[in-house]
Amino acid sequence: MNIALMAHDKKKELMVQFCTAYKSVLMKHTLYATATTGRLVADSTGMPVTLLLSHKQGGHQQINARIAYNEIDMVLLFTDPNTTDPQENAQLVETIRHCDRQNVPIATNLATAEMLIMGLQRGDLDWREMYGNRPRY
Repeated sequence: MNIALMAHDKKKELMVQFCTAYKSVLMKHTLYATATTGRLVADSTGMPVTLLLSHKQGGHQQINARIAYNEIDMVLLFTDPNTTDPQENAQLVETIRHCDRQNVPIATNLATAEMLIMGLQRGDLDWREMYGNRPRY
């Protein structure tokens, strides 16, 4: 499965800790991430991560495009619920819309991310492998 990782600045350390804790599950899948988040995860876990542009340079849009083309199977997007930046909030809503259109599971917090990872580990998300005619990487 193709998993996208994104985290707001205040949640990057949480993403690293999460990926470290669930490395045994995540290492069986292909990881994509915005530049800083991906670099932190790769450096801390040793897992290969396909790095996209940074959030500010369009990495968020690159992930949204991959979701729109049904090339992403799961999104882990750790958000800062206290952000007041309207642009960041709009980008979050846009990512959620893309996930809803393509039926892609998305987690915006640690509790939901853990539920998705546990489901991934059990095989509950294997239906994504059969969903549509999308390219395999």
